[in-house]
Amino acid sequence: MQKVQIMKPSVGKGSLARWIGSALSRFRRDEKGLIATELAVVLPVFIFSIFGVYTLWDAYRMLNTSAKAAYTVSDLLSRETRTVNDAYLTGLHNTMQYLVGDRLPVKTRFTSIIYSDARKQFEVQWSRSPFGKMPQLTTSSLQAYKDKIPNMADGDAIILVESEAHFTPMMTEFLVEKNFEEFVVTRPRFVPKLCHADVYCG
Repeated sequence: MQKVQIMKPSVGKGSLARWIGSALSRFRRDEKGLIATELAVVLPVFIFSIFGVYTLWDAYRMLNTSAKAAYTVSDLLSRETRTVNDAYLTGLHNTMQYLVGDRLPVKTRFTSIIYSDARKQFEVQWSRSPFGKMPQLTTSSLQAYKDKIPNMADGDAIILVESEAHFTPMMTEFLVEKNFEEFVVTRPRFVPKLCHADVYCG
């Protein structure tokens, strides 16, 4: 019986190099799965960027809302013609909290200020912070804010409304928690000065 001998093809170094080069060339031209790979790389960055932009926009919106609410409350107080009391000021505080929404817990302080030309200083007539969230201003502590108060004639009175709204961002990777502070000075529109029921008005 005759045996059949199977010859194995010999692969030389040159043939192996050509085969590897051909395989690399085919791999380079093969674009299957390219879109999925690009999507896996780009999509997380895209989503992260969207959340970042929204976080910055949300912070600006809340800052703007806080400022508008403080000016609105200040305008309401400046139009008052009657003597105010603590209950009235608490109502203004609640109004501001309603305007900014529950996401921004607020602190408020209302102060009536007069200027004494004889003593060359601003003086506190009365100061109140609903729920005691901020310390009441005194004539002594008021002097730290004198550069923020406009020039006044002797005996003139103004109303100072201060607010502090605590902002917590959606993503702390972009922003940290921050207090939005407002310092609003207005003059009483219809009376020489705004009086408080518990303080001698003079």
